[in-house]
Amino acid sequence: MLKPIGKGNSRLVRSDWLGGRKKPPHLGYPRALVWSLGAAQLREQAPEATGLPGAMLSEVLLVSAPGKVILHGEHAVVHGKVALAVALNLRTFLRLQPHSNGKVGLNLPNIGIRRAWDVASLQLLDTSFLGHSDGAVLTAEHVEKLKEVAGFPEDCVDPERLAVLAFLYLYLSICRSQRALPSLDVTVWSELPTGAGLGSSAAYSVCLAAALLTACEEIPYPLKDGEAAGRWTEENLELINKWAFQGERVIHGNPSGVDNAVSTWGGALRYQQGKISSLKRPPALKILLINTKVPRSTKALVANVRSRLLKFPEIVAPLLTSIDAISLECERVLGEMAAAPTPEHYLVLEELIDMNQHHLNALGVGHASLDRLCQVTTAHGLHSKLTGAGGGGCGITLLRPGLPGLKELPHPNFGWPQL
Repeated sequence: MLKPIGKGNSRLVRSDWLGGRKKPPHLGYPRALVWSLGAAQLREQAPEATGLPGAMLSEVLLVSAPGKVILHGEHAVVHGKVALAVALNLRTFLRLQPHSNGKVGLNLPNIGIRRAWDVASLQLLDTSFLGHSDGAVLTAEHVEKLKEVAGFPEDCVDPERLAVLAFLYLYLSICRSQRALPSLDVTVWSELPTGAGLGSSAAYSVCLAAALLTACEEIPYPLKDGEAAGRWTEENLELINKWAFQGERVIHGNPSGVDNAVSTWGGALRYQQGKISSLKRPPALKILLINTKVPRSTKALVANVRSRLLKFPEIVAPLLTSIDAISLECERVLGEMAAAPTPEHYLVLEELIDMNQHHLNALGVGHASLDRLCQVTTAHGLHSKLTGAGGGGCGITLLRPGLPGLKELPHPNFGWPQL
């Protein structure tokens, strides 16, 4: 969940990247890293989104939110099925600086975006087309109007510009409750690679929603004198999550909602049709997370699966139902493992990974780089699948207890094709 960052927290040194004293670090993503999935849940709150002081037009506000990995349920979750996901210890950070220069600015150093608009001009816009956090449908016409405001061509679909549109949408929608639109600068930077299936856009949307809602006093500020004086309530988190989902709609068109939910609440979650529940005491699984560094469009992949479902309903619908059954079986096994994990449990988890990967390939969201990943890890007795939208991006490999340490495992470039 979201919580404030108090004084002395080491994360605050990241603000040095913004004042010209240091450049943002190189945020390229390594080919692989190990993440212990259960560790986050054992600490209850971590990983989670966080915030730092700031009332509107007075103090700086810092917010951060985690990325995610989907264990099972990719694409099926868009069609009402269950997804199991866990928050990562890779985060996105936001700094909101109120000022009085009559401008609202957006700076995204990771992707080389810097834009600014006159608040007075924005104030004159007809914002009746803007949605609400209650799930109002964001239409293509709304997005076209946002493009006009941003000065983008009608045919722009690149992720960088969609990130700008998401900011404008949330800024205008949330801040229009004020007597006048606020003058402020927002800078967002991230440890998460874009287009890799790790929820970078969701973490971005959650940071924007949390910062703007706090700055506009739509949700309380849970710090006093820079120290934690309370927590955002479940109702506050729900509001942040709903607005973040609207930002995701701008970027992805028809997202499932699982990414922004994990980024808002953290931990390990079960998600289905907007209903969220925590996985109780999941075992400390070790997962090898591997980035193929092949970029792809989540929006396009989701649309392709929907198109295939419409074209072959009697073939694709059973695949989605089977993926749902895989998620449910994984949830059951993880529940059993919380008490006493056995080698047999890991064998079942490995079978589920293999079956899900084949299903995802049948849905058309695989990629040669992911096939090669599965071939390389299979040759070493391991089991892998894509995570997220597929078409490249990241894959996950389950590491059974007793395997060699990461330094003793084959190098992730072992047998890797030139991509």
